[in-house]
Amino acid sequence: MHRLGSVPPSVLGCSHQRIAPLTQAGHRIQSITSIKRSARIIACYSTETELPHSTPSAPPPPPSPNQRVASSAFSYPRPRRPPPPTHPSLPPSFGRNQLLSVPDETKQKLNSIVSSFNAPIRYAFAYGSGVFAQSGEEAGQPKPMLDFIFAVSHPAHWHSINMAQNPDHYPLHARAFGSSFVSYIQRQYGAGVWYCTYIPVQGEIIKYGVISMDTLCQDLLEWDTLYVSGRMHKPIRIVKDDARVRLTQQVNLVSAVRASLLILPEEFSERELWSSIAGLSYSGDPRMSLPGENPNKVNNIVSAQHQQFHELYVRLVRGIPGVHWREGSGSITQDVSAKHRASLLRKLPQVPRDRMRRRYAYLTSPTQPDENDNDDNAFWMKVADDDRLRTELSKELATIIRAPAVSQSLKGLLTAGPVKSTWYALAKLQKWWTRGTA
Repeated sequence: MHRLGSVPPSVLGCSHQRIAPLTQAGHRIQSITSIKRSARIIACYSTETELPHSTPSAPPPPPSPNQRVASSAFSYPRPRRPPPPTHPSLPPSFGRNQLLSVPDETKQKLNSIVSSFNAPIRYAFAYGSGVFAQSGEEAGQPKPMLDFIFAVSHPAHWHSINMAQNPDHYPLHARAFGSSFVSYIQRQYGAGVWYCTYIPVQGEIIKYGVISMDTLCQDLLEWDTLYVSGRMHKPIRIVKDDARVRLTQQVNLVSAVRASLLILPEEFSERELWSSIAGLSYSGDPRMSLPGENPNKVNNIVSAQHQQFHELYVRLVRGIPGVHWREGSGSITQDVSAKHRASLLRKLPQVPRDRMRRRYAYLTSPTQPDENDNDDNAFWMKVADDDRLRTELSKELATIIRAPAVSQSLKGLLTAGPVKSTWYALAKLQKWWTRGTA
């Protein structure tokens, strides 16, 4: 059969004018048909389909107040709520011996000074004659400076905030180089402390040292410098507490008792024990040989703070095996057998224990074979039998403190600046001169 388009118009008995509208209508019908076909093809690949002749359904009822509306996490993503931060905690009674009382006026003053700093402080304590009285002080002497130690998590961040709040606390070169320079000097030299001295705060003259939490806790546990840990052997007033420091400080106090027991004889008095503990950090400090320091400083501290020493250490001393201290008695006796003293040596902090091991390394010399040389207990038993043990331990403790104390004193010229360092030295000399001529 022939298609309609191939038949001449004369055969159909119509003119070209009549055929043209019919041809245009055919083209429109063909276009509509191809559009519908394309729409069906697109619908096949679509992710949403619509059923033909679907009847509209009623809207769902609103959810009840007690019914949870199920929502898709992919349609409405919500950030996951972080877990609450967990801070280490200790039993309320743990370390209560560290919480020494001070007059209410002193307590409020110390709290107010520490809270005036915007930079976050994890642990803070005050020490020295400005907090606890020392014998030998006269009424005519100038008001003592308040000494603080601030333990912080991130020293560079802390100095950045504090430098913005208190730029006058830092010398000009420290402000010029910034908080990173201050943090580097603090960490690399001395005992890891940056001191700001002669700072007027709320009508008081204070000196505060900044130390990182890690450096402080390491010194309390291992005695790698005995600088801040030695200061914490003596009574301090905790202004802001932290569980981690309280735990390591308790270890530090017990270590001070063990070291003093190794130095003391079989029988000694309570005052001799406090003097031995207070003198551990002063034994190698070169400042004690300078004219600016009082050579009777240890005795002055113990005489005026005897009650605080008793409250701080009495439970710890009585808890050590081999020590006998009757209630109400000022006389203390200890077991001086090699077995007991070897036990004390093994429990010393890591740095003095390692130094004692190196000092007595000849006891394990291969030229003197002994089947028990590899036994750690046997080695310390030999050390405990040495008559020079007290002297050798005192020398090692003095060596530990000497180098950090010297470098920390020299670093004071950089941290405080030459002007304040000169003032500080002159104040020490004036105090020494007044005491010597009195």
